[in-house]
Order: sequence, then C-alpha cells, then structure tokens
Amino acid sequence: MSRIQSLFRTLTEAVAAALMAAMFGTFILQVLIRYTARIEWVAVNLPWLQPINFSWTLEFCLAIWVWLIFWGNAFVVRNQDHVTFDILYLAVPPRVRRGFAIVTGLAIAIGLLASISPTWDRFMVLRLKKTATLGDLFGDWIRMRDIYMIYIVFLFAVAARYLWMVWHAFRYGVEEPVLPTEKRPNP
Repeated sequence: MSRIQSLFRTLTEAVAAALMAAMFGTFILQVLIRYTARIEWVAVNLPWLQPINFSWTLEFCLAIWVWLIFWGNAFVVRNQDHVTFDILYLAVPPRVRRGFAIVTGLAIAIGLLASISPTWDRFMVLRLKKTATLGDLFGDWIRMRDIYMIYIVFLFAVAARYLWMVWHAFRYGVEEPVLPTEKRPNP
C-alpha cells in the first residue's frame, strides 16, 4: 500500500509542478509580449506578436492558479504543513485528543460533503458561461464550469482525507504530537 501511496503522491506533485511551470511560462510570455510590442521593428516584422493576440494569457494564468490552489490543497499539502492553533489540543490527555480529532474530522468532512450539492447546482449555471478569452486559445468548448470543476475534486478529496483520519483516530487513536525539542538560546 505504501508503494501505491508513494506513486500517487509523486504523481500529484508532478501535476502541481506542471501547473506551476505552465503558469510561469505563460507569465513570462505575457511580459515578453508586453515589452516587445514597444519595439518598432518587432511590430513590423512579426505582426503575430501583437499584444491583442495574447489577451488569453491573463485568464489562462488565473485558471491555472485556481487549479493549482485546489489541486495542491487536495492532494499535495499535508496536515503537518498547515499552521495550527493547538494549545488546547496539546493540553488535554490523549483520550480527549482522540475525541477532538473524531468530532472535528467529522464536522469538516460533513461540511465539505454537504456543500457538494449546492456547488454542483451552481456549476450547472456555469456550464452555460464561456470564458472571456480562453476560446481564442482552446476553441469554443471551454466553459467556466470546466475551470472551477477542480473545486468539486477538492471537496471530495479533502472530505475523504478527513474521514480516513476519523476512522484512523477511532480505530487506533491519535498520534502523539511532535513538539520542537530545540532549546532557545539565552538572551
């Protein structure tokens, strides 16, 4: 099972890296087009480099940004990577921590799963809306629903992760928190 998990983690990180690379490349293209448009010989000799032909780059970067945020938080970012305010959690005994983990995990999972239906209803409206400029690049088939569909994936993935954590806490308890062991130097 750990080999499958490792392969899945590597794949999801590769997708996130590809999204970052695509966004960075598009951003560099935006800058290049913006500044070469002011050079007269470029405008004369390379008319296809006119900024009007690259209006899609901003919307493309924004769409990739949406995908990167939700993809990364659904599959790449681990619970240990989040900032937590755990003073109360660390102050209680392990049995109470287990209860906290089960209750909060269920609350988060139920909240995310409950929001899927209203979100899907909104997506049915978004299936009619076209993007402003991505049609120039990809054709007329891209809809706003396609851009935001990653949010549904995010809702399912994070809810599943929290349900797994609830099951693990219920079955095996919670792990002891890892506290920093370094001593601070005296001032």
